[in-house]
Amino acid sequence: MDDIVRQAIAKWPHVPDCYGWLGLDARGHWYMRDDAVQAAGPFPQSRGSRLLHEKLIDFIHRNYESDAEGRWFFQNGPQRVYVELEATPLIWRLDGAQGTPQAHTGLRMPDAGTCLVDEAGRVYLASEAGLGLVHTLDVHLVADAIEQGRWAPQEVRAADLPQRYGFVPSPAALQAWAAQ
Repeated sequence: MDDIVRQAIAKWPHVPDCYGWLGLDARGHWYMRDDAVQAAGPFPQSRGSRLLHEKLIDFIHRNYESDAEGRWFFQNGPQRVYVELEATPLIWRLDGAQGTPQAHTGLRMPDAGTCLVDEAGRVYLASEAGLGLVHTLDVHLVADAIEQGRWAPQEVRAADLPQRYGFVPSPAALQAWAAQ
């Protein structure tokens, strides 16, 4: 987390959390979701505007983490902006030369990880850093790694992943349910 963010939290400790305004799609793209977009439906059916500003995206990546309940958020100064996930909290890309997984945030996979394949053929990698969907453009590299014996895929049901790996796909829906 950036020092300036820590300082803002200390200065304004009681800023309310924000839900539903930021989404992460299955390709690692961020989406800003205003009131009209949120009223049109949940993420990802109603995506919003894709963020393209590189410095803003880098700031989000540096300040992206999860809380004790498995809700992923972007710490925007003193305000926690909870993220709506299309698939998983991380989206892995593989370095073609070495096959090293790197998350959409730039984080490199710290260990060999576990390879998972769901009922639709989507490939996931689980590690100490968290669970991530492998970007569709890199599935062939995972197939090569499997053929080389670097990963042994395990079958999994996509619906079981949030509970098994401790993440909340929609903090906004959870918040709305808790408020009832």
